[in-house]
Amino acid sequence: MLFVGTSLTAGLGLDPDDAYPAVIARMADSAGLPFELVNAGVSGETSAGALRRTEWLLRGDVDVFVLETGANDGLRGLDVDSTRANIERIVRAVKAARPDAAVLLVQMEAPPNLGARYTTRFREMFPAIAEAEGVRLAPFLLDGVAGKGALNQNDGIHPNVQGAERAAANLWPALRSVLEERRGAVGGAATTAAGAGSAR
Repeated sequence: MLFVGTSLTAGLGLDPDDAYPAVIARMADSAGLPFELVNAGVSGETSAGALRRTEWLLRGDVDVFVLETGANDGLRGLDVDSTRANIERIVRAVKAARPDAAVLLVQMEAPPNLGARYTTRFREMFPAIAEAEGVRLAPFLLDGVAGKGALNQNDGIHPNVQGAERAAANLWPALRSVLEERRGAVGGAATTAAGAGSAR
């Protein structure tokens, strides 16, 4: 499982073992779905940055590609069409390099202060990409976490340990379905490991 994402995936402010991908790795192991996990989250990264890294990231074996990107695009109010184009290019690159890999696109949201038109277009972008590119869509990663002081660090943006656990729970049902399918296709893996993501 390769997780490509922002500081949310990297686990900014958390021990790597507390970031939501590491929580998911433990959930997968407990469910008898032991896949090796690589956390390729980078704090501050936009969808354009993720696109630039994609070719290099795909040099390794990838059975499940989890894409959490766009959050920083939304925070900066970047053009939705440009963000969509970047995400589509990432998905297509994965399909070209690893045609047997499953791709899971994680729904993200833009902050409401950017206006209803922008936030609506941003929200609708993810299911539109998933449908157009034939990939699975996971629910909003921070559902029940965003805006909840008790589940976030002091910056009010990044989940704390409890928030990361909730984020993992949001993603797990969709990911579990993918892993169950992939287990038969790849024969499983011997161990589950959480790799530390880059952060600044």
